[in-house]
Amino acid sequence: MSGRAIWRVVGPAILLTLGVLIWEIAVRLRDTPTWFLPAPSRIASTLWNERNLLADNAWVTLQEVVAGFAIAVILGVGLAILINASQLLEWTIYPLVIASQVIPLIALAPLLLVWFGYGAGPKITITALIAFFPIVVGTVDGLRSADRETLDLLRTFGADRRTRFRMVRVPSALPSFFSGAKIGVSVAVIGAVFGEYVGADAGLGYLMNISAPKLQTSLVFAAIVVLAVMAVLLFAIVALIERRVLRWRRYTTVA
Repeated sequence: MSGRAIWRVVGPAILLTLGVLIWEIAVRLRDTPTWFLPAPSRIASTLWNERNLLADNAWVTLQEVVAGFAIAVILGVGLAILINASQLLEWTIYPLVIASQVIPLIALAPLLLVWFGYGAGPKITITALIAFFPIVVGTVDGLRSADRETLDLLRTFGADRRTRFRMVRVPSALPSFFSGAKIGVSVAVIGAVFGEYVGADAGLGYLMNISAPKLQTSLVFAAIVVLAVMAVLLFAIVALIERRVLRWRRYTTVA
């Protein structure tokens, strides 16, 4: 492992440790009430003592995140391909996709609850909606970035539109798609929590929602820690897939 790779791991770990130490010392020196702001050691204790409760609810949230993200990828990539294939669709649909981002999803959540009930449907829908936008935009930009000279050369050799799309546009779009996917999978966790806040009987968002009024602040922070770890792991999984799929970039880019 190179020095740069080591520092990418050690650097954030040092910064996180320093922040936790300052937090711990400040809480103890000021004798801050636990219900107001628990010390990191108290949060760690809660993570261990309530590990079964946190794991059960994390599993529910994870299923919602994965399902919503998968739907966002399928619909986002499909729509991006259609937008790239038709200028009419680009003029009509793409502005609507952009405009949809001004809709506050936290306000849309109650309507989804009315339409789909208290099941997983509303949570998955919100998760898909919040992850959808970066995937669409990233894929559209990637498809547009295809080298025009290469496309013209293949057309000169008689390659049909499908062949040009497969050989030029798809490889050009993959880096941008994965950039959007990494953002999408991270914010998908937020979408699931939004949905669980509005109406749910399980999940980390639901657990936080019922714990806060009871002043179980350490449990709320423990759930936040689990959500953060979940988001980082999902981001890392997508990044690992990206490295596997885009191995050729190591030989065409300069660090």
